[in-house]
Amino acid sequence: MIGVVKTPDTMEKLRILSADSQYDLACACGSRDIKGRTRSQHGGWIYPVTLPSGGRDNLLKTLVSNSCRNDCKYCPLRAQNDVQRCSLNSDEIVKVFLDYFNRREVFGLFLTSAVVGSADETMEKLIAPARILRKKYKCKAYIHLKVIPGAGKAAIKEAVSLADTVSVNIEVPGEEYLKKLSTGKDFLNDVIEPMKYISQLTAGDDKYERCCQTTQFIVGAAGEKDAEIVKYTAALYQRLRLSRVYFSAYQAQLGSGDLSQTAKSAGNDILTREHRLYQADFLLRKYKFSESDIIFDFDGQLSLQKDPKQVWADAHPEFFPVRINFAARSELLKVPGLGPTTVDNIINRRKTGRINWLGDIGIGKRLLKADKYLVYN
Repeated sequence: MIGVVKTPDTMEKLRILSADSQYDLACACGSRDIKGRTRSQHGGWIYPVTLPSGGRDNLLKTLVSNSCRNDCKYCPLRAQNDVQRCSLNSDEIVKVFLDYFNRREVFGLFLTSAVVGSADETMEKLIAPARILRKKYKCKAYIHLKVIPGAGKAAIKEAVSLADTVSVNIEVPGEEYLKKLSTGKDFLNDVIEPMKYISQLTAGDDKYERCCQTTQFIVGAAGEKDAEIVKYTAALYQRLRLSRVYFSAYQAQLGSGDLSQTAKSAGNDILTREHRLYQADFLLRKYKFSESDIIFDFDGQLSLQKDPKQVWADAHPEFFPVRINFAARSELLKVPGLGPTTVDNIINRRKTGRINWLGDIGIGKRLLKADKYLVYN
């Protein structure tokens, strides 16, 4: 028996749907850091995000509907589950968002949705509010739209033309794993092909190039290996030019009982595993590590005890020590304790004089960690 909200008002629907949207992380925010997100006075979730400039701002994020036809076993909103179902219409979304936006409580809107009817029918529910904001109100706010797996090219093209960011959730590294989680999705046709099309649009036309693409993996639900996730992640950056890949640890208590054994085999420290994948992702994006630089154990998993950069350093003692006054940026980025900002500071400091100790560029726990990997003469 499916629970139904009796004639809920807009704010009650927003409370339900914005809470349900927390399971989709394909934007620049997380869902488990309760201190990092706040409830609005109406009960909706407002998420902090990091801007390209390095500053912070808030994003209103909600589902359009949580009434889903799909059977994804990891998702608490799957069709077989008894949850409170409701939907927001376009006018409700626009009114609520503009109210927040005009009060400068948020800088943008993230719209996602359960699959209601066909993929294209759901896409229209997602696109319509963005269309109204852009065309009727000339609103220049940041907009992130979810692209539903299996959506047609016309719907995808319009979403890309209206949004600053779009995302198709890949969920798993390959068809064999998707079959374990869902009977309603085709990995290549419904997921990969839309991602390729978005990449083609944003690469080949000035009209669409401002729009970027992100995605999300569900970690631990299908028995996949970290090595497989990292391989796909590297390929998504290199071949499809994605802006970000996100990782969401599977929450066993929210999924189907069929996945209980799979979740158990994923390990008890699933959140640490998610954290290690984010660290590996950061090495690929910011530290210029290659996929082959990421080291796994015999089971294809990242170490839970050490971060992947430290694992690489331990496996390559011949690389050290690094000459801090002469090393290239790529070499300095391999040093544990040195991040991109610190490395840039080192390179700038070298232009004005020799670095004789780490105190010349700053003091901190991470810099002390780096000291044993460096020489100054």
